Amino acid sequence: MTRPFIEFQNVAFAYGSRPILRDVSFSVQEGRFAAVMGGSGSGKTTIMRLVTGQIAPTSGKVLIKGKDLAGFSASELIAHRRRMGVLFQHGALFTDLSVYDNIAFPMRELTELPENIIRDLVLLKLNAVGLYGVENLMPSELSGGMARRVALARTIALDPELMLYDEPFTGLDPISLGVIADLIHRVNKALHSTSIMVTHDIEKSLSIVDQVIFLAQGEILFSGSPQEMRELDSPWVQQFVGGLPNGPVAFRYPASNSLEQDLLGNAVQAA
Repeated sequence: MTRPFIEFQNVAFAYGSRPILRDVSFSVQEGRFAAVMGGSGSGKTTIMRLVTGQIAPTSGKVLIKGKDLAGFSASELIAHRRRMGVLFQHGALFTDLSVYDNIAFPMRELTELPENIIRDLVLLKLNAVGLYGVENLMPSELSGGMARRVALARTIALDPELMLYDEPFTGLDPISLGVIADLIHRVNKALHSTSIMVTHDIEKSLSIVDQVIFLAQGEILFSGSPQEMRELDSPWVQQFVGGLPNGPVAFRYPASNSLEQDLLGNAVQAA
């Protein structure tokens, strides 16, 4: 087994007095693709922010290749982020830049490559996502699926060893979703990247990842293979996978009484 690229050791995190993560421990092996799943507010985005070093744990450790991220110097943290590619939820393309300039942006900012080499790399990345020939278009001229593919091309511009995907399937029609999922799967295999994807899409995600990390109320409920998750006898997982309205994840905001209880009480008082 390869060494863990990312390892969380008893990580807790809170915003002030509001706890988000509680004693979270898991690892993602080098070259593996992990999906982080769970209900809204379970701590998925916080895990991503911890991996990028935007925030530090309240307690516990986040290790990158065995080294505590909290102990990184400024130069080490910059180097860590330069080896990282991030695909944002809605692509986050620069609207005033062409497709070409969007993809060239990280190359120009983070390398000293000559422009002729940058051009070859931009066209190569566009070809990899099936969009060779659109380099002169503006983001406003792209469909939603095309824009997401351009964003993926920019994400892999520097062949990152760590890939982070934040809800990459949001807002896509079924065909575009299938195309993006297939591209993400093939790109990760080609680059041998270690990847983490935050997602709510169950079936498509389980078909392309190696590992699932399931969060519930800020704790790790499960970490294992997609097949093991499908077979897990857990009401939390079953409710999430099945999209069930009733289960451990309450629909209503915690309160002393529900609306039905209040209406019933008022009716009793009126009688």
